[in-house]
Amino acid sequence: MKDSLFVEKQSMQEPVFAWRECLKAIKENVTLMTFNTWFVPIKPVGLENSILKVQLPSQFFWEWIDEHYNTLINKTIHEVLGVNAKLAYVISEEKETEDDDPSQDTESSAVQPDTAVQNKPQQEFESYLNPRYTFDNFIKGEGNQLARAAAGAISDNPGGTSFNPLFVYGGVGLGKTHLVQAIGNKILQNFPEKRVIYLSSDIFTVEFVEAIQSNTVNEFSGFYRKMDVLIIDDIQFLIGKEKTQDLFFHIFNTLHQSRKQIILSSDKPPKDLKGLDERLISRFQWGLTADIQPPDLETRIAILKRKSEDYGMTVSNEILEYIANNITSNIRELEGCLIKLLANASLSSKDINLDLAKKTVKEIATDRKVNINIESITKVVCEYFMIDENKIRDKTRKKEIVMARQIAMYLSKEMTKSSLKTIGLHFGGRDHSTVIHAYTAIENLKGTDKQLKETIDSLRNTIELTCS
Repeated sequence: MKDSLFVEKQSMQEPVFAWRECLKAIKENVTLMTFNTWFVPIKPVGLENSILKVQLPSQFFWEWIDEHYNTLINKTIHEVLGVNAKLAYVISEEKETEDDDPSQDTESSAVQPDTAVQNKPQQEFESYLNPRYTFDNFIKGEGNQLARAAAGAISDNPGGTSFNPLFVYGGVGLGKTHLVQAIGNKILQNFPEKRVIYLSSDIFTVEFVEAIQSNTVNEFSGFYRKMDVLIIDDIQFLIGKEKTQDLFFHIFNTLHQSRKQIILSSDKPPKDLKGLDERLISRFQWGLTADIQPPDLETRIAILKRKSEDYGMTVSNEILEYIANNITSNIRELEGCLIKLLANASLSSKDINLDLAKKTVKEIATDRKVNINIESITKVVCEYFMIDENKIRDKTRKKEIVMARQIAMYLSKEMTKSSLKTIGLHFGGRDHSTVIHAYTAIENLKGTDKQLKETIDSLRNTIELTCS
């Protein structure tokens, strides 16, 4: 049994504690939609002689749970309460008059959700908001001023401002996820009755596919149409997923028409999301589009000061300024540098000084380069040109694919330490002479084709940001 499934014997006498342990296991084995739809509504009502009694909202609900999740439920309840444990279901419609009649209970082994255990009256489902992401620890700067101001206004009046949807975009590690979740947390603080949910677009897609497979698309769509605040992170990952885009389009319309708040984040502004349905792009521009720029020097120093205080570190202004001057790409990297500096100081039993800071910054820069490989370069190039990664390795001579392949080869030679032979093998088993030809061709074209040079510079920046 997993260590996380052990609880004190005394605690296990209470149904809510038993359920809490069950939920820890359940949440690891089902998707967000499944968890919210089928496990959150279950309520623990009693525990006696290893029989855990829970209340279900309807007969249909019990039939679905029993048919689709009985194995998972049995496994979990046995791990938590022992091999002889059982679960007794009580149908909600019968509870008031028949709760004490054992003939109305259905014995099995089941599970129930965190939110019931935590007694959150405002949300009968998991919001998936990180409580650490708040406005209080979001550092203001010129690069995020507009996005931060709009976020504050939305938190005070969700769905009631002209910032609907709010579309926040910017590079990796600049604080988009922090900001959009801070809005959700503040709304729940101000309006505890609101239904607020946060998830990434790839999780949304996975749940949609599962809904198709289980023939529950209506339930899936209905769940999200009931939200007061819908926060979707990394909306760009809907590109290429036509059915998911179509469903999201209808959910978006329902929420917007009902004056419910929609908050989206992306790595690019709506107009640059090539491959996304034009109807969605148009709607994403209905409200406010706000970018988050890389933090300026003063903001980077302020971030480092706040983070060092959070970690209980004593770091001089000289060291903070050195780090801020040498790590400029994103906030995540600044935080990573502080953590590594603290680790280096602890491992070497040294005080945090400028020499150690210089050593740490150099290690961070080296780590960034190590993360860049042929696979990551290929992925970025193919996404840019909207080409399937398999096609770039094919023998085709289509002009657009040949150009993308040559650029990917060029950047692989420029940005990695891979040999010509290794690069050639990656692109469909081509030999080193093909790589040399591609490199030479792109290098020569860069000198005469300004647009190509700008494209390659943009791809290089994207690769460095993606792999940092």
